[in-house]
Amino acid sequence: MLAAGGAAASAGGCPAELETSAPASGRVARTSRARIAGLVSCLPPRRIENSHFAVRFGSKLDDVVKMTGVRTRYWVEGGVTTSDLCARAARELLDRLAWDRASVDALVFVSQTPDYRLPATACSLQARLGLRPGIVAFDVPLGCSGYPYGLWLAMMMIQTGAARRVLLAVGDTSSVMNDPDDRSTVLLFGDAGAVTALEAHDDGDAVHILGTDGRGAENLIVPRGAFRSCSTHPKFSDYPADTLYMDGGEVFNFTLKAIPTLIRDTIAAAGQTIDGYDAFVLHQANAFMLKHLAKKAKIDPGRLPINIDRYGNTSSASIPLVLTTDLAAAVSERAMRLALVGFGVGYSWASTTLTVGPLACAETVTL
Repeated sequence: MLAAGGAAASAGGCPAELETSAPASGRVARTSRARIAGLVSCLPPRRIENSHFAVRFGSKLDDVVKMTGVRTRYWVEGGVTTSDLCARAARELLDRLAWDRASVDALVFVSQTPDYRLPATACSLQARLGLRPGIVAFDVPLGCSGYPYGLWLAMMMIQTGAARRVLLAVGDTSSVMNDPDDRSTVLLFGDAGAVTALEAHDDGDAVHILGTDGRGAENLIVPRGAFRSCSTHPKFSDYPADTLYMDGGEVFNFTLKAIPTLIRDTIAAAGQTIDGYDAFVLHQANAFMLKHLAKKAKIDPGRLPINIDRYGNTSSASIPLVLTTDLAAAVSERAMRLALVGFGVGYSWASTTLTVGPLACAETVTL
């Protein structure tokens, strides 16, 4: 809990410090004695190639692909939800780590595609996974920034003594919200879920930066479908109900303005230099955007893994999916200094800088 004046309340002599003089990019928080033990990502089996859209979009398809970089993505079907992907990942992870289910103290589910408006999907996941009754379980409705936010929450719970082992489930099935005629979204988004196991450990320091600017909320939004409707707004008047709207230009401009500063502030807050990192794992928003961000932030392209070409933009699952695909072998073999950076819908952004590995489990499975 944050104490008055911005400092975090001390627990067990190990306070979670929140900087009172935050950089322009957001609030700085420091956690300790909590580490990642392993992670598993899960993809639906249905693979969608760009040829799937050729008849609908014709010559315009190539123009979008050049910008986004997406060539294949995976979509759910048959009523499959994000919780199904996360349940599959969690079972694989628990088995690989040989964790007794009774040893899990908390479950956090981060997604913008929950099973229901209520109850919280974390509650049903607790039961499905056979975790003991009485654990901490709750949902966090964040998207592109959700993984670093979730790491911060999980590590705070461990540091303060609320939990010793936490499962962080993240993911989105954005395909169910796509307008099939809107090439800005239907060509971009893929579906995935991921579960990360975190546990108490003496060597587990991390630095986080967390920020929000809700003035950009209407630029990436499902304008109808909950308890407030934007249908009276002119730009949504003819937009299909319950589908995802994105003003790509505005989101792009926000990202190029805010994220290079976030990356620089993240490095500075951790007391590192850019050369002190093995990799910068950015939310896989758009291939052109990622390359431009790397140039502005002066990141060596070899330290910026990109997998959006194979999986699309998987929202909150994109960062762990990079860890279990492009970086799986590396984090399984050795300790890596990583900067994890999420940004987008909200507008919301967050970063976590920490050491990950060697991990007992870093895998991608299929539902």
